[in-house]
Amino acid sequence: MTYALVADIGGTNSRFALCKTSEIELYEPRKYPNKEFASLADVIEHYLKEVGEQPIEACLAVAGPIQHDRVKLTNIAWEFSREEYQQRFAWKRLLLKNDFTAMAMSVPHLAPQNIKQIGNGTAIPHMPISVLGPGTGLGVSGLLPQGDRWIALQGEGGNIDFSPFTDEEIELFRIARGELGHVRVEDFVSGSGLSYLHEVRLQLHGKPRERLKAEEIAWRAKMEHGGVCYDTIHLFCGMLGSFAGSQAMILGAFGGVYIGGGVAPQLEELFETSPFRTRFEAKGRFHDYVKMIPTFMMLSHSRNALIGAAALLR
Repeated sequence: MTYALVADIGGTNSRFALCKTSEIELYEPRKYPNKEFASLADVIEHYLKEVGEQPIEACLAVAGPIQHDRVKLTNIAWEFSREEYQQRFAWKRLLLKNDFTAMAMSVPHLAPQNIKQIGNGTAIPHMPISVLGPGTGLGVSGLLPQGDRWIALQGEGGNIDFSPFTDEEIELFRIARGELGHVRVEDFVSGSGLSYLHEVRLQLHGKPRERLKAEEIAWRAKMEHGGVCYDTIHLFCGMLGSFAGSQAMILGAFGGVYIGGGVAPQLEELFETSPFRTRFEAKGRFHDYVKMIPTFMMLSHSRNALIGAAALLR
């Protein structure tokens, strides 16, 4: 059997699977914590040794910008070149894509049970689709229709300037600007951003700063319903909603907006009662325009970028 390797390389974890060179079905999926390896090459070699296969081609979806031959991940100190890896692993073909480009390519292949609609709106077939989501960072992509195919966009939308909406966000922005200089959307709307958002909110409201992991904030929010972590989550979802609405307007995403990444599914029960959809639609004179665009949560986030990587190879 002839296989290809597909990989989703994030800032925290690396996921791998095999697929046959003629389809996108995944075999032998594995996940590894990046902190246990010195380089991406080490993780790849470990995976291939575990599964006992030698793929003939590969698609690596990485959390970072891809500039010609060189790749430097954004949230982990890993760097490599396409030529180096293609020779090292004897691949006939190596595709390097942004992780959310691969995430976007998975959308046409999602089963109905793997998505959940948030709010109103109806997707229009063969119209642009926006895909974004907070993980370690904030991934952004989109799909543009071209006949019976899709073109996936590749960029760094999560690193654009943060735009505050409420009075509280203006004050949080001032604190962050004093500490960070340039404040990106990702500095608040991501897994690490949620931790930072909670920390500066405590300071803003006269409490000692405390750095908690995103998972801890989400857990406390569910347990204490109405406390400081709950309020942080609501603010976080509102910020994500504003950003998602802006991306929807930029693309004219009447095919829908899909929220992926590792953070949003953890907030599923809080997400529906959060300001996400209200802020998504809060676009002034263009409220009615955005209101027609549906928003969906992608529930099977751990496999989506791998499926998208397989689709990119095909």
